[in-house]
Amino acid sequence: MPQVMEFKLPDLGEGLTEAEIVRWLVAVGDVVAIDQPVVEVETAKAMVEVPCPYGGVVTARFGEEGTELPVGAPLITVAVGASSLPEVPAAQAAEAEGSGNGPRPLIGYGEDHSRPARRRRVRPVTAAVSAPVVVAPVAPVVPVVSAGPVPVISPLVRKLAKDGGVDLRALKGSGPEGLILRADVEAALAALRAPEPAPAAPVAPAVTAQGERIPLKGVRGAVAEKLSRSRREIPDATCWVDADATELMAARAAMNAVGGPKISVLALLARICTAALAKYPELNSTVDLAAKEIVRLPSVHLGFAAQTERGLVVPVVRDAQHRNPESLSAEFARLTELARAGKLAPADLTGGTFTLNNYGVFGVDGSTPIINHPEAAMLGVGRIVDKPWVHEGQLAIRKVVQLSLTFDHRVCDGGTAGGFLRYVADCVESPAVLLRSL
Repeated sequence: MPQVMEFKLPDLGEGLTEAEIVRWLVAVGDVVAIDQPVVEVETAKAMVEVPCPYGGVVTARFGEEGTELPVGAPLITVAVGASSLPEVPAAQAAEAEGSGNGPRPLIGYGEDHSRPARRRRVRPVTAAVSAPVVVAPVAPVVPVVSAGPVPVISPLVRKLAKDGGVDLRALKGSGPEGLILRADVEAALAALRAPEPAPAAPVAPAVTAQGERIPLKGVRGAVAEKLSRSRREIPDATCWVDADATELMAARAAMNAVGGPKISVLALLARICTAALAKYPELNSTVDLAAKEIVRLPSVHLGFAAQTERGLVVPVVRDAQHRNPESLSAEFARLTELARAGKLAPADLTGGTFTLNNYGVFGVDGSTPIINHPEAAMLGVGRIVDKPWVHEGQLAIRKVVQLSLTFDHRVCDGGTAGGFLRYVADCVESPAVLLRSL
């Protein structure tokens, strides 16, 4: 007798609470192997193929393409042990039994999606099957609410309810199987804070706004939420300075003239940033609001803004402080290519500690960037353009760039931020200054 197992949408990455179904890779009645991808979903950070931890016959799919599901919602049900399935070796069956039939970790999370994923083969069945397998209908599972845990998956929902004084046991969830969603808690909070109803005023006829309506979801929705949170929580300030980048551009030309991989301007600026962060570690930190502490981070995981067809993403170069300009150039190129192809893994987009934003590629001089929450600072770089400049007492045409630093005023004062930016500008104007820290 086959056993029907339900596979729920797993946690796909840091801070993600839902995903949108882009494409089903299996249909009802298909035979799937353990760890075979069954659906392609789009999160706020990347496109991900989700593998199923069960092998068997697909009996149901939950959600059409384009549907947004919360983490923990049912994805598919699989009849395990159906007679049409290949026989499982005893050693593999014992391993599965020892695991308690629980869902396996998401295969491939954090891996390089530029390489094709390895899939297990399903060996053909040697015995002839005279008729298709008919799976008996499964009665819907009615969740049993005990006096213990409440049906909440997201820790953000729990915190929101705790801060607002909402009793989760008194809420009826609107999600699948009674799952309590953020919208349920927000509705309860709104009910608690609602003032006494005022006398009804005459209602003006509703005016339907003309124009195209675009859902604020996916990458665009994630960017909106993150930037809004940054503005709400971080008391930021910005300082800026113009710098003569003539010597930096000459140094880059000399590096590229000797052969080997080309060094990008972004890589040189990144190397300057890591040296500046070593002198001013206050800006490579984050604020722990719960503990009321500033956490200074030992490694520089450098994010850089990349514009793609799906919107703005910020890939992260791990341990940038240990990389030279050549290594940084190669990593920037690799991550940018993956970003444009939509193949970045969630791990490539999380964990940044400082961001470098080269908005000069858009042909603009200056900007006051919004900090990439929960980081403490972001360096903005404008276009490098020929301008009149006083050099060695003479008016000359030099290559000038505007640098701007937006920083969290909780982690440092203006003196620290000014010192950081001035050091960056000094290295841009005279790259030999950087040799002291190498």
